[in-house]
Amino acid sequence: MDTYNEPPKVTHKFLTKCDEALAEITAQGRYRRFVALEKLSDRFPYYSVTMEGKTRDILVWSSNDYLAMGTDPEVIDASVNAARRMGAGAGGTRNIAGSSPLHVALEEELADLHGKDAALLFTSGYVSNQATLSAILNSLPDWHVFSDAQNHNSMVVGIKDGKRATVHVFKHNDISDLERLLAAAPSDAPKLIAFESVYSMDGDIAPLREICDLADKYNALTYLDEVHAVGMYGAHGGGVSERDGVAGRITIIEGTLAKAYGCHGGYVTGDFKVLDYIRSVAAGFIFTTALPPPTVAAALASVRILKADSARRALLFERAARLKAKFHAAGLPVMDSTSHIVPLMIGDAARATAVSMRLIREFGMYATPINYPTVPKGTERLRFTPGPKHTEAMMDGLVAALSQILLETGAERR
Repeated sequence: MDTYNEPPKVTHKFLTKCDEALAEITAQGRYRRFVALEKLSDRFPYYSVTMEGKTRDILVWSSNDYLAMGTDPEVIDASVNAARRMGAGAGGTRNIAGSSPLHVALEEELADLHGKDAALLFTSGYVSNQATLSAILNSLPDWHVFSDAQNHNSMVVGIKDGKRATVHVFKHNDISDLERLLAAAPSDAPKLIAFESVYSMDGDIAPLREICDLADKYNALTYLDEVHAVGMYGAHGGGVSERDGVAGRITIIEGTLAKAYGCHGGYVTGDFKVLDYIRSVAAGFIFTTALPPPTVAAALASVRILKADSARRALLFERAARLKAKFHAAGLPVMDSTSHIVPLMIGDAARATAVSMRLIREFGMYATPINYPTVPKGTERLRFTPGPKHTEAMMDGLVAALSQILLETGAERR
């Protein structure tokens, strides 16, 4: 009778590398454990969480659904109605069977939002940055691209994918350093300045007008990531570029539908010829299934609502200013921020995680710990995004909890 012989187990070098890397990440206190939070649409910003066998409601302070549009009844109804009418999925890429009248209408709405000729939808903000930047920078052999040192990973990857481009990284929001690099580049080379408006980890805002002035002076195109600003800044939610009156001077404005608009997807807007080129060559657009109609319908409703809802935007900024003031008054290590984002410096990965876990276990609140590689080592922090539905009482409870935890964990205070 034949006997089954189990083949010898072989340890591959990659599997060994996984073990070593994960052990190192854990030892540094930055191993990421996801907290499974169930968003409560009718009670936002409360979520439901099950931990250690018990289910409870948690007050969340770190959602990127900045204006609670993901729970807006009109937005939800738009999604449900589209699902019933058109189904759950797009059924293909935009080139095959996935381009619907909803996609066209949303692109027209987004182009109008930013005062541009055209817009192009992508499956996420990450993909819109990566695909668009790589498409542009692979179009000519001698591009010089100037990238802010704190640009999002999606922009960095898109720029690196521009294999033939020469990359210059300028100091964060440093106009003098940017001009130094622009002046040193060949005068006849095609140039692109890539930057964000609101930087989500520090909460600071780029000097858009000064960057546009340099772009004009050195004949450079501009690429602006507005993902943490669209829906919130400007008279209609067109972002910091609308607020500062420079949208018409920006070559390409990129945004997301997944933050202030509460839905999902990314997009770029700009000149029709440029957008048509990107549509025709960008692999991240051509070879992926289109956004589902229910998602597009929800985003379309959200964009239209926020274009006319300045009161909701005003309340967001009032809430952010109020929380910053309360953090300062309590002596908590709040970082300087000129935006709606409120970062609290902790300075150590393990401590940031510990503070976050104590908040959720002992006080029923959640704030995301931000560790390396999202931020440099030694600058680990908690990131708070108070919105229109966070009340004064909620803020007072948060301040009291953080004051107790930071005192007991030995974290630095102001």
